[in-house]
Amino acid sequence: MKNIVLSLLAIVSISSCATGPNAQTGTVVGALGGAAAGGIIGHQSGRGLEGAAIGAGLGALGGNAIGNAQDQRNQQYYNQQRYNQGYGNQGYQRQPDGYYPNGQPYWR
Repeated sequence: MKNIVLSLLAIVSISSCATGPNAQTGTVVGALGGAAAGGIIGHQSGRGLEGAAIGAGLGALGGNAIGNAQDQRNQQYYNQQRYNQGYGNQGYQRQPDGYYPNGQPYWR
């Protein structure tokens, strides 16, 4: 049991490399949903705690991947909007309206 928990902790810490706002939210939501589903499935086999731990790790990885994909789509959208507004083809670099907590800029 100790090895499983340590392995899942290592996996979750590695998955936190994608740090956009949707990736962080996806990690938390995925871990909670995975823990609930894993706990239910594990309870049926008599190992609810192990099932919850495994479900939380897998849910966190999946949620992080989905949130990171959303962050990348948002970034592509905002870059395309800036280019369509004429900022990309005139040599003028528009300043961002603000920054996310992880340092990535955002535009309105």
